[in-house]
Amino acid sequence: MLVWALALTSVFLVAEVVAGFYFNSLALLSDAAHMMTDVAALAIALMAIRFGSRAADSRRTFGYRRFEVLAAAFNAILLFAVAIYVFVEAIDRFRNPEPIGSVGMLIVAVLGLLVNLASMRILSAGRDESFNVKGAYLEVWADMLGSVGVITGAIAIYLTGWAWLDPIVAVLIAIWVLPRTWILLRDTTNVLLEGVPKGMDLEEVCKAVSGVPDVAGVHDIHLWSMSGADASFTAHVTILGEADASKVRLQIEQLLKERFDIRHTTIQIDQNGETHDDHIYHS
Repeated sequence: MLVWALALTSVFLVAEVVAGFYFNSLALLSDAAHMMTDVAALAIALMAIRFGSRAADSRRTFGYRRFEVLAAAFNAILLFAVAIYVFVEAIDRFRNPEPIGSVGMLIVAVLGLLVNLASMRILSAGRDESFNVKGAYLEVWADMLGSVGVITGAIAIYLTGWAWLDPIVAVLIAIWVLPRTWILLRDTTNVLLEGVPKGMDLEEVCKAVSGVPDVAGVHDIHLWSMSGADASFTAHVTILGEADASKVRLQIEQLLKERFDIRHTTIQIDQNGETHDDHIYHS
């Protein structure tokens, strides 16, 4: 499903860029930038399946799941560059309006809408079974709205001859794309910096661990994600007196799994009763 949708969208992306320059339509170029988010989403979903499933090896002990994050970060940076181009070009078009091939613009936009509908149809079967496919489906759905905007602008330009409508449509599409682009860049940067995964509270996790029976404190704590869809946790845990270290460790691992869905954990048990200054949480 992803391969077919990616091939269809990629071919039309190239066609829309060529048509944007040929018909002198900044709105088509802006919509092409939006369609590029579809291509990226589909490619990232495909990479997550192809590369993410590869086993870890002696060189990459965490496997290849970060390919997805790197691709998404690159896509976000590229989209910001395209948005800047659209804004700068739009300002120039407002000052010096240029003739627009509204009929060609309309034909290409309609074709783009059909491509989006076809991609949505292809992806609809798997959207409830895969988060990656669902994300790609939502991207294509959002781009469909951009195509509708270009169609509306092309009809308005054809009926009124107002060429300045083209840069307005282009700017509106760019504004529609930028917030999601910023969120994508923010989230991927957080993953690459090994920050606390989105939606998780480190203090809440540590307080929960320190509340396990026989736990005196928690320190040297790290909570991060490899791909944005998982969570890993490491910590040193100080336990009371002669408590059973293995039992405490199992209780902590079970707590993290059931309450926070953290399935990759490394817990080092300290039984000497020492305290530390690095992120101490006492029960």
